[in-house]
Amino acid sequence: MTRSLVVSHQAAHRGRAMYALIVLLLAYILSFIDRNVMAVLIGPIRADFAISDFQYSLLHGFAFSMFYIFLGLPIARLADRGSRKWVVTIGVLFWSLMTCLCGITRSFSTLFIARAGVGIGEAALSPPAYSLLSDYFSEGNLPKAMAVYTLGITIGGGLAYIIGGGVYEYFTEYGALSLPFVGELRPWQSTFFIVGMPGFLLVLMLSLIAEPARRGTLPEEAGDYSVAEVKTHLRLHWQAYGSLIMGVSLLAVLGYGTMAWYPEFLVRSHGMDRAEAGSQFGLIFIVAGSVGALLGGFSAKPLRERGFEDASMRLIVWIALLWLLPAALGPLSSNSSLALWAAVPIVFFLNSYFALAISALQNITPNRMRAQVSALMLFMTNLLGLALGPSVIAALTDFVFANDADLAYSLSLLPLLVCPLAAALLAWGLKYYRAALLYCAHNPGE
Repeated sequence: MTRSLVVSHQAAHRGRAMYALIVLLLAYILSFIDRNVMAVLIGPIRADFAISDFQYSLLHGFAFSMFYIFLGLPIARLADRGSRKWVVTIGVLFWSLMTCLCGITRSFSTLFIARAGVGIGEAALSPPAYSLLSDYFSEGNLPKAMAVYTLGITIGGGLAYIIGGGVYEYFTEYGALSLPFVGELRPWQSTFFIVGMPGFLLVLMLSLIAEPARRGTLPEEAGDYSVAEVKTHLRLHWQAYGSLIMGVSLLAVLGYGTMAWYPEFLVRSHGMDRAEAGSQFGLIFIVAGSVGALLGGFSAKPLRERGFEDASMRLIVWIALLWLLPAALGPLSSNSSLALWAAVPIVFFLNSYFALAISALQNITPNRMRAQVSALMLFMTNLLGLALGPSVIAALTDFVFANDADLAYSLSLLPLLVCPLAAALLAWGLKYYRAALLYCAHNPGE
């Protein structure tokens, strides 16, 4: 009887874990659709507001990321202290509303404010999600779970191009939406409104997630760590955290820059139709990106079983080096077919490292610090990646090459600057990461 109850309890836990993983994955997919749909709307937004590439990049990156970055830490602290699922649920509700509001803006400034609102809502997703998953899945299975979760980047990012381009083309051909009290929208505005709506259904699904018990904590340790204790832990292992977080942040510059501008490069350099460029790149992003995310996350466990305790971080070093060549040569392709084929390895490596980074971070961080330390990593990856990645490429195009048609050269130059530096920084930190793993294994209740 006792054994039957244990088996039943384990089956119920697995069921709850899989439900949480699936719903959080759907939320992550939706977050990338809502944040990246602008990548296929560059032309019409620029035309309506008469703005440059650099000004557009402020809407795409800076407006979204300025609150996403700075509110991530206090929101994560709330998640470490209370219910993580409700933090996520409220965040999804807010960003979905703000995405719809992007569709009724009439000026550059109001669209900027609405995009900032999307960032505020999305700041509530990943740090609590990482913490939830680290309690639902064992240390050995966590990289796999994180790999599945990070499929949200590839599926959501790809669907943003496909759905965004398709919806925009539909409204261009058949007429845009007309809303009460607002009036007729433009096709790009209607696109924002449509992609924001599914979030309200997802809120109901999120409310059914069960909050799991926190691993590695005793009942008397249920209180959260103070800010001073978090700082002390980070200071003690600053080389491990610093090399991991900064190395991944440098790769994020290249990743977000590529995601924002590669479809536009296909339009400008190879004359592809905007909807076609979005659908083709989106399909590549879903297929190649998903394979990259899964192989990245699933490759850590076999390497770890061969004695490499630092497998997650070690693999990111190799990814940074392997990513360099296709990222630098792809934008120099002589025709659209070659440019699309080159996008396959670019997108593969772009999506293969993040699940590894998340897992590596959780493994050297005490439970009730995990959302906060995860938010710190997201702070840096988004400060450098999301805020600067699209703008660095736009700045190179506007201020260095001074020609919209030279976007390809901006895309080609960035990996030459980023990948070697990221690989060197991560390689330097491997020994410190191993030391942090050993310390945490001997001090589980730190």
